Amino acid sequence: MNYRHSYHAGNHADVFKHAVLLRMSQLMQRKETPYCYLDSHAGTALYDLQGEASGKTGEYLEGIARLWGRKDLPALLQGYVDSVGEQNQDTDLRYYPGSPQLIAAGLREQDRMILSELHPEDAAILREHFIGDPRVAVHQRDGYELAKAFLPVAEKRALWLLDPPFERGDDFDRCLTAMQVAIQRMRQTVIALWYPIKDERLLRDFYRQTAAAGLPKVLRVELTVRPADTSLGLNGSGLILVNPPWPLWEELEEVLPWLASQLAQSGSGAWRLDWLAGGP
Repeated sequence: MNYRHSYHAGNHADVFKHAVLLRMSQLMQRKETPYCYLDSHAGTALYDLQGEASGKTGEYLEGIARLWGRKDLPALLQGYVDSVGEQNQDTDLRYYPGSPQLIAAGLREQDRMILSELHPEDAAILREHFIGDPRVAVHQRDGYELAKAFLPVAEKRALWLLDPPFERGDDFDRCLTAMQVAIQRMRQTVIALWYPIKDERLLRDFYRQTAAAGLPKVLRVELTVRPADTSLGLNGSGLILVNPPWPLWEELEEVLPWLASQLAQSGSGAWRLDWLAGGP
């Protein structure tokens, strides 16, 4: 409950996470049939990068600001930056869309969103932002419960962003359980789990447990901006993608080297893309 994403909006982790998430949504929308987007820790829909919180950290300067106004962006990243640009009426970068707004901007009439945010103030802001849109439901509840509460969805296709702040020691265990519940209830669910790269020991255990969890296709994608063993904090982040839509992995293999080089903060950035289970 202490975590507020406004301090970190638009940082290198957001760029990586949101660019991939947006592309996943676009790939799912190649079919006319509806899909439901679920967001476990939705935060608020829009962040003011010139506000007090962002001003204290300036993290966006090492993230979205490095891509803003560039003319040499790969196509996948250009689509993401264009989506951020829709929230800014001129050439200045001020507002950054959180995952709910990023996905909502491309939501079709037949699609639907279920958003969860436990922090009461942020949940109220989120609910006010989407008031009047019948496609969007906002719930103030524990985001880990979304799969049990709402899957399977009537649309028969779902994309779930599982995006906890990782403030608790058992968050990796809770994430793994939540993914297993989601797949048990609706095997075709597409899941994007974001996680921080800080503690390599915890990650090794998590990788091993995820690979043995009985999930279908599981793609691991990581981007680091500093060496993973640096003790400065968030050295990078990863995504566990369950049932990722084709040809996402091929597109990421092309764009990740470029993104790692542009977001690096110490030496050269690095990236990884491999299958923990299943595969194409």
